[in-house]
Amino acid sequence: MDDFDFQVIVESLPFLLDGLVISFQLTFLALLAGLAWGTLLAVMRVWGPAPLRWFSAVYVNVFRSIPLILVIFWFYFLVPLLIGRPVGNFTSALIAFSLFEAAYYAEIMRAGLNSVSRGQVYAGQAIGLTPRQNFQYVILPQAFRNMIPVLLTQAIILFQDTSLVYVVALSDFMTSASTVAKLEGRLAEMYLFAALVYFVICFSGSMLVKYLQKKKVA
Repeated sequence: MDDFDFQVIVESLPFLLDGLVISFQLTFLALLAGLAWGTLLAVMRVWGPAPLRWFSAVYVNVFRSIPLILVIFWFYFLVPLLIGRPVGNFTSALIAFSLFEAAYYAEIMRAGLNSVSRGQVYAGQAIGLTPRQNFQYVILPQAFRNMIPVLLTQAIILFQDTSLVYVVALSDFMTSASTVAKLEGRLAEMYLFAALVYFVICFSGSMLVKYLQKKKVA
């Protein structure tokens, strides 16, 4: 510990914070996009006609059966080929994360939709709600409320997974810490600091999940 250099961490903080902002941005945007697409997939799986149920099931099973890092590679190299121009490493990573996470959010939301009792649906019908209104105002809010702890847990996993974007040279927090570690020759300091930051953020999120679970039970 006598050789541990805290100064290199202090001097690198602005650069590391820029990387942390990118990690948070990617997490937040991928969460929103993945949740929106995942909810639609869940609706297809629960109430859609046979072709849509089949499509949703295949989509979810395919994306849950392949490594995320492979999906990132796919979209980093394939999207520019499909549209004929480069899209940037952040955009390609966002597309990959959104489509990948949607498969997990689809299963979470499917469980949430199935957790709403049929009595709630019948009550909405009894007061004259249309099927769309019943879904929008009765079913979906309850499904989201039931699944909030699990959705937050998946968000924590998503934040951890953003460290994989080093493969497309995106300067997220982990990539920034690795860059400083190699340039300054201070691998122990930077990787320990990175681990501490991830621990604090993810542990805080886990405590929030536990609080919400206890509140729900109470």
